[in-house]
Amino acid sequence: MSARNVRRIKRVVFLLNKRNRYSVTALIGAMEAYAPAIEVLTFRSPAELERFDPEETVVALSFSSFDVEEVRTLVPCLKEMGFTVIAGGPHPSADPSGTLTLGVDHVFVGDGEETLLNYLKGKPTSSIVEGIPRALDAFPPFAPTHGMYMPTEITRGCPFKCAYCQVPNLFGRRVRHRSVKNVLKWARISVENSRKIMRFISPNAFGYGSLDGVKPEAEVIKKLLSGLRELGIEQLYFGTFPSDVRPESVTSDILALIKTYCDNKSILIGAQSGSERILKLIRRGHTTKTVEKAVRLIHESGLRPHVDFIFGFPFETEEDVEANIAFMSRLIERYDAKIHAHTFMPLPGSDFAHLRAGRLNRRYRKVLGRYASSGILDGHWSKQEELSKQVSRLKGGEELEIESGCGTDEVHTLQRGNKS
Repeated sequence: MSARNVRRIKRVVFLLNKRNRYSVTALIGAMEAYAPAIEVLTFRSPAELERFDPEETVVALSFSSFDVEEVRTLVPCLKEMGFTVIAGGPHPSADPSGTLTLGVDHVFVGDGEETLLNYLKGKPTSSIVEGIPRALDAFPPFAPTHGMYMPTEITRGCPFKCAYCQVPNLFGRRVRHRSVKNVLKWARISVENSRKIMRFISPNAFGYGSLDGVKPEAEVIKKLLSGLRELGIEQLYFGTFPSDVRPESVTSDILALIKTYCDNKSILIGAQSGSERILKLIRRGHTTKTVEKAVRLIHESGLRPHVDFIFGFPFETEEDVEANIAFMSRLIERYDAKIHAHTFMPLPGSDFAHLRAGRLNRRYRKVLGRYASSGILDGHWSKQEELSKQVSRLKGGEELEIESGCGTDEVHTLQRGNKS
């Protein structure tokens, strides 16, 4: 679309579903603040778009890899109706060229707030638009004018490079924190609109405010939590979904703040594996000893550890499986931990994108099923095994098969072809 045509845009209509509501809400918030003359709407079915003039309307799709098949069907329908279609979000950012083959006109990679606004202002735009990282304070965390709220994103970017994760490749390894002052500004608006619950989006909630995204800054976190309570936030959750907590960031001081100011009953902590070999291969940057110490501190504080594990990596050996199960069982028995189970998925944009789909062997199924039936394990691990196959089928080339125990060069082998 030319700059001349862009200037005639009167409205943007976002596809909205339960899987993309966070990203859509943030983009609509940016438009409320900086493009208020453009009408913003959402849709769930193409039939809802029939009343709009395609010459004046842009349809925006934000989606993950799990939604590609739906988008593959949707885009031709939208194009037949005459709409310009733009796309962003995890999958388009990880595979922009592949997303263009679906028929969209423009793909917005990574941080999308400023590039979307530039596009709407009529600035020339290429087919693939690289994101412009900005301070989080530059844009609202939600869209109050449209009555759209979500957990407040307080940190973007991650200093680690976990090989299964998309985040560092999408938003970079330099952490950007929303300031306490800005969080409180928007929280006040939330309270004024009778929204008195606060949750947060962060790759490591306990690293909030720190330069490295890891070492806790107790005074910053205290200022945030106490300030929110003073504003009238009635339910406050920190270190719970949709945030995660790195085990090396767990300290008694931070847990004391959670107990003082928050309504948490638990803390969500990322362990990912009980095998030291697997932890090294996936580049987690911590050991099982670090995890157990964090889980112990959480348990001793009176909160319940809710621990993330990823099962079914294609390079797991029988020894890795048993180490994983033994460690998980120890955390349950000693510290009353609850397990949040995942099946490995070769996500586009991650360094493991070219591995085959995660698979759960009979041993895993038996143990996970027993813990799930006892109420001490949750998560969509079974559904994720099917989703993993779906994601794997999206790849154009052959899947990279990894032999168990592949020797001293296995880390380098696992990283082959890490650009999707």
